[in-house]
Amino acid sequence: MQFHHHGYVSTDPRVSPAAGTGLDRPTEVPDEVDVLIVGTGPAGMTLAAQLSQFPDITTRIIERRDGRLVIGQADGIQARSVETFQAFGFAERIISEAYRICGMNFWTPDPADPTRIIRTDRTVDDPTGISEFPHLIVNQARVLDYFAEVMANSPSRMTPDYGLEFIGLTVADEGEYPVTATLRATAGEHTGQERRVRAKYLVGCDGARSPVREAIGRKHVGTQSYHAWSVMDVLAVTDFPDIRTKCAIQSEHGSILHIPREGGYLFRMYVDLGEVAADDKGVVRTTTVETAIAKANEILHPYTLDVRHVAWYTVYEVAHRLTDKFDDVPAGSDRTPRVFITGDACHTHSAKAGQGMNVSMQDGFNLGWKLAQVLTGRSPESLLDTYSAERHVVAKNLIDFDKEWSTLMAKRPEEFEDPKALGEFYVSTAEFPAGFMTQYSPSMLIGEPTHQVLATEFPIGKRFKSAPVIRVADENPIHLGHHHRADGRWRLYAFADAAAPGQTSALTEWAEWLATSQDSPVVAYTPQGSDIDHVFDVKVIYPQQHTDIDIMSVPQVFLPRSGPFQLIDYEKVFAADPQDDIFDLRGIARASGCVVVVRPDQYVAHVLPLTATSELAAFFAGNMLVPHGSPERLARA
Repeated sequence: MQFHHHGYVSTDPRVSPAAGTGLDRPTEVPDEVDVLIVGTGPAGMTLAAQLSQFPDITTRIIERRDGRLVIGQADGIQARSVETFQAFGFAERIISEAYRICGMNFWTPDPADPTRIIRTDRTVDDPTGISEFPHLIVNQARVLDYFAEVMANSPSRMTPDYGLEFIGLTVADEGEYPVTATLRATAGEHTGQERRVRAKYLVGCDGARSPVREAIGRKHVGTQSYHAWSVMDVLAVTDFPDIRTKCAIQSEHGSILHIPREGGYLFRMYVDLGEVAADDKGVVRTTTVETAIAKANEILHPYTLDVRHVAWYTVYEVAHRLTDKFDDVPAGSDRTPRVFITGDACHTHSAKAGQGMNVSMQDGFNLGWKLAQVLTGRSPESLLDTYSAERHVVAKNLIDFDKEWSTLMAKRPEEFEDPKALGEFYVSTAEFPAGFMTQYSPSMLIGEPTHQVLATEFPIGKRFKSAPVIRVADENPIHLGHHHRADGRWRLYAFADAAAPGQTSALTEWAEWLATSQDSPVVAYTPQGSDIDHVFDVKVIYPQQHTDIDIMSVPQVFLPRSGPFQLIDYEKVFAADPQDDIFDLRGIARASGCVVVVRPDQYVAHVLPLTATSELAAFFAGNMLVPHGSPERLARA
């Protein structure tokens, strides 16, 4: 965390000074806003937290409830989500209160006595070390609390507007605020009253029955499996030995997915209620918690479950549905989107793979920085077309995966040829539910893999996988990716060539071009009067040991001036960690070096040679607006 560059800070440095829309922020939703977000679920709060970092953008997020969520339906936090929490600044705190999944055990009927279950397999949760962050379990309500804190501490001082319900919308063909939303008060002295709010953009983060989705005529299509599960968060006394370990339990009487919860005592059980008749008409959803507990005891035999307290209970039927498109642009139209949908409004599936909250948050992260790019004048509106194009593919892959996983979970034990088949599937597919199989295709935001050989383990289109480095100025060992904050900035990671530090090299020539050339994206797209790293956060990683690097000989573009006092930022110069060399770990061409371009949402956008300055300039010319910086100003900085 960096602070003091705007003057001495003696209070909580996580609280940014109020600015722009955060100054005298009105209590009521204004009649005109830049972005109106409907729903304070995971997607909506991630989106709002990202936009809250831009105090020149008027963003409001409404929620029909009269206050914060008390207990959430979702609880699984995949490693990719924890990486995202790191970008928003609260990963360490949520890790400290969460339950950490280190493995999963599998139980099946005892071949000698099929009425009893026995443990048949143990698996490690992350056998390949796919992330330095853990797989967690924590109440969705707490995740939303942390995002709310980020919003409240941001320069825009954003807070949710509770007690407002979305009723409908219209979209005009032209005008600065083309979206008109009708809202109704659901709480307070104005309950029942309706009002209209005009917006440049509206985002529906309002769940599987999304009124926003219906208002723009999108169809939520798919199939229902006609299989029901009860879900209960309980405090209980039991002799089941793996009560504090994640388990898949299969017996003659059905299946249980067992998940320990945070705090050391609470746990969740998804209890198999079996097939549902096509003409059931929702009767299965009236199944009582007492019935579910009795069913759980049947499945757990010879072990018993004495439930002392039920914190939450529901029944659901597995359904797989995908919306045809995630924005309001009609087929054949060339206009840009004005209304978007995210999360469950776009995709629904079973809860047992722990994907709903996680994928929804990535929807919000993907859309948030893009809206900010457009609304701050950095990028053309056509950038917004990439949201549906990128996230629809992810949702389709998710549903295909979940169909296979939920089908396996619902199988009878005798249907498996190998009792370890379920565990083997869990391990072999671990990268997908962890959130790391997403790979965006080439577009205006993703380059072609022409030079992928220069950084083989930073696949273009996939998330930037962090690795250890040594910060040269203070010899601190850190993870390079942990400095990537959700501030809307692009990252340019320059991996130096093998030349001795301080000598003329491909790196020094690239740095000089970046600092002075009119074609340089840093020169071209940094606004007048802003810090030079306002849009692009440029870092260098040397292959040599940190003791061999003279910080004063490092090119000035890696030592930018910051704040009103134009202080030098020393936290952009790194060296390889000799214990875990990032050049080896990530397949960096040690002799030539390279540039790795990373989007604001942490996905690798391009890999280029240090000599490919024209290609770097062309890439940003394809997604950024008319240059407004000046080489003279940068040279003085």
